[in-house]
Amino acid sequence: MPQDSVPTLYEWLGGSDALNKLTTRFYQHVKADALLGEVFAHMNEEHPAHVAAFLGEVLGGPPAYSEAHGGHAHMVQQHLGRHLTQEKRRRWVALLLETADELGMPDDPEFRSALVGYLEWGSRLAVINSQPGASVDPAQPMPKWGWGEVKGPYTG
Repeated sequence: MPQDSVPTLYEWLGGSDALNKLTTRFYQHVKADALLGEVFAHMNEEHPAHVAAFLGEVLGGPPAYSEAHGGHAHMVQQHLGRHLTQEKRRRWVALLLETADELGMPDDPEFRSALVGYLEWGSRLAVINSQPGASVDPAQPMPKWGWGEVKGPYTG
């Protein structure tokens, strides 16, 4: 596939509508999850939309999260002092991917490789930033995630 016709990950997964459906359904599952429910017990009703906007921006969509909340530093700040564990991180990633399957999001190997790559990377940063002594660098850039080495969506 020529590089100029390769969609962003955001476009490939269906844009903001798809991400909002994903995060809304995902956080419904999270509330009922034995391991994650306690972590998100006090989550406000806007949380899924904020996460959808953040993921959208990271995956090549509009800068909605940065414009509304101030970018990556704001997201890091949300994790300070949360004491997240690897067990919770792994469950968060698995449940998000299960929800993507439930909703029929793209499951081609290139897209899923890129998505899993970001979720693994980003969730590991969340664990690091949730530990005692972590701090926020207000100048850190918003991550930008693309197709990586696979060079675009699977076309058969």
